[in-house]
Amino acid sequence: MNTTLRNIAEKLDKNNRKVQLIYAFNGTGKTRLSQTFKNLIISQRKDDKENNAALTRHNILYYNAFTEDLFAWNNDKHQEGEHQLIIQPNSFTDWILKDQGQDQNIVRYFQSYTHQRLQPHFNEDFSAITFSLAGDNDQRIDNIKISKGEENNLIWSIFFTLINLVIAERNITDKSERSTNEFDHLRYIFIDDPVSSLDENHLIQLAVDIAQLITSCESDIKFIITTHNPLFYNVLYNELTSKDSYILRRFEDGKFALEEKKGDSNRSFSYHLYLKQLLQEAVKENKIEKYHFTLLRNLYEKTASFLGYPQWSDLLPGDKKLYLTRIINFTSHSTLSNEMVSEPSEPEKQTVAFLLNHLLKNYNFK
Repeated sequence: MNTTLRNIAEKLDKNNRKVQLIYAFNGTGKTRLSQTFKNLIISQRKDDKENNAALTRHNILYYNAFTEDLFAWNNDKHQEGEHQLIIQPNSFTDWILKDQGQDQNIVRYFQSYTHQRLQPHFNEDFSAITFSLAGDNDQRIDNIKISKGEENNLIWSIFFTLINLVIAERNITDKSERSTNEFDHLRYIFIDDPVSSLDENHLIQLAVDIAQLITSCESDIKFIITTHNPLFYNVLYNELTSKDSYILRRFEDGKFALEEKKGDSNRSFSYHLYLKQLLQEAVKENKIEKYHFTLLRNLYEKTASFLGYPQWSDLLPGDKKLYLTRIINFTSHSTLSNEMVSEPSEPEKQTVAFLLNHLLKNYNFK
């Protein structure tokens, strides 16, 4: 059933499961969902006279694309030949860097996801960071500008260090023994796609680190994690025990759906299964259009690649292979756009249905 992000956020809030794991293709609305969820949690404490930043800190910690806005390169310094990453004033980094002195732990996490020779250097008041790269024979290149991916990894390392501390504090049962009561009422930690620019080895490590951190959490804090990466999803799915898993979909009318899934992405929503679903729905509802030939060819290509066939057309019925290859190539790659209409003929619709059924029946789709 199609619905709004607000309704989906409310559904997530009502769920009592420790972890809710959400997969979505890029551009679906994961970051918008994290913002909608944050606003929902804040709105539940309208009677509180504190400002929104404090409300956010008390109820929900979230990592998403907006977290990156707390950091920006100093363009004035750049003009002078210096590269300095500025930390915008905020209570989160002040607490973790100034109050808790966690800069070295941040460096350790950052290097574990990037390179041991890449070294961040925080200035004295923790308002900026510079970087150096260690070379051979005790040589060092100072004042370098790191890549966007490395910058994202640094920001994630700061957030990961923060939630490590928060969970450790909340694991202390006696509130009077905690070093801070800032997070006594924290209900949610929302992590939106922390995997950008990581290679597969570091991505797996990140997923395992997050899973271990969640497992170590003895309090009633709940976690919501979204991702577009199937491998990251798979590792989390298999590492975590108490979780609900979903796929978030967005439709052309601007509405959304949150579908519950059982199993990792290989069994639930890899892209080839998404294509299969779209085609099955089009056949069932008799809403086949010309672009479905492109989707059908894509599905044949992915299946052939997975099974080791040199050509996607090798999967076609042998007695009609040449004819069907021409039909699919013409309808999916024709350059005669002025002569094309979106509505296919009845025989063309039957061809889509026939070829989809042939693929599913003969190549062990489940």
